[in-house]
This record gives sequence, C-alpha cells and structure tokens, in this order.
Amino acid sequence: MTSHPTARLALIFGGVSSEHEISCLTAGGVARAIDPARFDVVGIGITDAGRWVRIPHAELTSYEVVDGRLPRVASDRPEAVLLRGPDGPQVATRDGDSLVDVADVDVAFALLHGPWGEDGTIQGLFEMLGIRYVGAGVASSAIGMDKDLMKRAMAAAGLPVGSWVAITPAQWRDDAAGCLERVDQLGYPVFVKPARGGSSIGIARVDDPSDLKAAIVEAQRFDPKVVVEQGFVGAREIEVAVLQDLAGPPRVSLPGEIVMHTDDRVYDFQAKYLPEEQVTLQVPAVLTDDLRERVQDLAARTFAAMDVEGLARVDLFVTADGVPYVNELNTMPGFTRTSMFPMMWAATGLDYPELIATLVDLALRRPMGLR
Repeated sequence: MTSHPTARLALIFGGVSSEHEISCLTAGGVARAIDPARFDVVGIGITDAGRWVRIPHAELTSYEVVDGRLPRVASDRPEAVLLRGPDGPQVATRDGDSLVDVADVDVAFALLHGPWGEDGTIQGLFEMLGIRYVGAGVASSAIGMDKDLMKRAMAAAGLPVGSWVAITPAQWRDDAAGCLERVDQLGYPVFVKPARGGSSIGIARVDDPSDLKAAIVEAQRFDPKVVVEQGFVGAREIEVAVLQDLAGPPRVSLPGEIVMHTDDRVYDFQAKYLPEEQVTLQVPAVLTDDLRERVQDLAARTFAAMDVEGLARVDLFVTADGVPYVNELNTMPGFTRTSMFPMMWAATGLDYPELIATLVDLALRRPMGLR
C-alpha cells in the first residue's frame, strides 16, 4: 500500500447528536495512532451546540475515558472554518472578520457518529467543497443511518433480514393503537430502537406488550421515528469488518462475536462503552469454517449491495440452526483500539495504525464527483 507521506488530514469529531462523547473517544484513539511522519493532523471539533472549533493535537490525543466520564469538545476554542480555496479545500481559523492559520486539506476523516455526521449530511458538505473524505458517500450514509430505509434496501437486494415495524411521528400521532397492533404481530421479545440512532442509545428489549408503549416513547426522545425489530431468541451476535478494495471485491475481516454474560442483558450503551464484566468481545469468533465463510460472504454482499465506500461494520445474527441474517450496517463504526472494527482487523493481520493509513489511502485514491 502507498500513502502520500505529507497528507494533511482533518479529523472532524464531536457533533450535535447523542453520540457526541463516543465520537470524541474515537477521535482521540485515531489521533494517538496516526503516524506523524505520514500525516499532518488538523483537529476540528464540533461542539454539542454545533459550533466548529480548532482543537490542538495535544488536546485531541488526551481524549479518553477518565473516572467513567467520556470526553467532550470544549466550546471556548477558536472557531474553525472549512472553505473551498483557489487551489482546493482548506481549513482556517476565524479571528474576528479575518481568516488566519489557513491550511490546505488533503483528506477529511469525519469520526462523527449518529445524525448530522454519519447520515450523509457532512458527506454532502465535503462533496460540495471538493474535499476527499474517508468512508461512505451521501446516499449509502443516509440509508445506512435510517434502520427502516436500510432494512428496506437490504430486503430489496435479496439479503436476509428479520421482521420489523417502523413507526413515524405521524403514524404514532394519528393511530398509536394501530402501531402497537402492528408490533404485536411480530411476536415477542422485540427490540425498540431510535430509527436514526447509534451506539445502542435509547434501545430497549420488550418481553411483554404492556411495556411496549413506554419503550417507544423513550426511543422517541432520541428520534421521532422508531423501529421495532423482532427479537432473534437464542441467536449469536456476529460482526464482520469490511474494507473497500478499489481493484476488486470488498475485503472482509475475521468475524467477532458479542457474548452477553446474562440472557436478559442488552448490548446497550453501558455494555459497549462502560463495561462492568457484563459482555465479552470474542475476536475472532469461534465458528466452523463453513459458517465463517458464509457470514463473511453475507457481509461482503451487504457492503456491495448498499454501495458503501471506505469501510463498514456488518452486524449479523446467526440462529441456533446456523442461518445468518443481517441486522445492521454501520458506515462509521466505533474506532477506538477496543472497538470491534479495529479489533477484528487486528486479528486478521491489519493493525490499528495501518488500518487508519489504509482508509486515508482509499480516500486519496477515490475520485471526486459522481462515481
């Protein structure tokens, strides 16, 4: 693999979604792993109020979990501006009515999770400004963020997906009883989720119909559109990391498995980021050769069918009789060293710094415009 030795990389993180802290945690991990001899890093944080600010590299590399608290973008840092300069994209600092510290940008790496970052919005900005960027494009980012649209697209492509019900704000307002009846037809347990959320924030497992309404209302705190999925009882939760290959089919990692220590636990925000011996991430997953090949093939087909660029993590369920189903596609997975995506690639032979370099190289080589 070749990489531009002096590429300036704009790391963009934080954001206004409920996953602000997770994005900062990811950005800190990436910043600490980047080879300074190969990449010049510019930190651009987005506060939870939506203000873009310049974050010094030393501050960015300090983003870690401290005493159970996750990092956040400080709001008192100098304002950052992305612009399309005469010779290409640039980043600058606003100083009153002037722009200072103007620097060219070769690649943007948006480490944003959730809406207003992972959902095609910032990807559209990059396209408009002519900035090469890591990861999926506008359409696949937007569809991948919406669990309802994602499942529709996967089903239309012939991929095996479980049954689900989407509840829009208008449907809930006009016919809440009908929404509950539609969910009842799925069979319990069900999982209630914000349609356009991530990091398992706002999800709930519902085993009894009497608890369904409260779970929907709770999910609506994070997204007015809600998805309710039929539960896969007794299924294994398998994940596969996927990388784009500009010269051939997608590259797939060895699979990993999420092993919950109790049957009633949900792989929620607490289990993902603040674990207390309640979950084990088994990498690589213990699978027969045949099953491993089938889940890897399904992950690659999902990546291709959804027209993803750069990277994705494909989450699957494998039933007790060995049948794999696609659960979700994540176009910007968690990226700390202890996140599943880099752990699976490390087990496959691609370590964390080289994984980051590979993604930047893909972005540098990818053409701009329609492709």
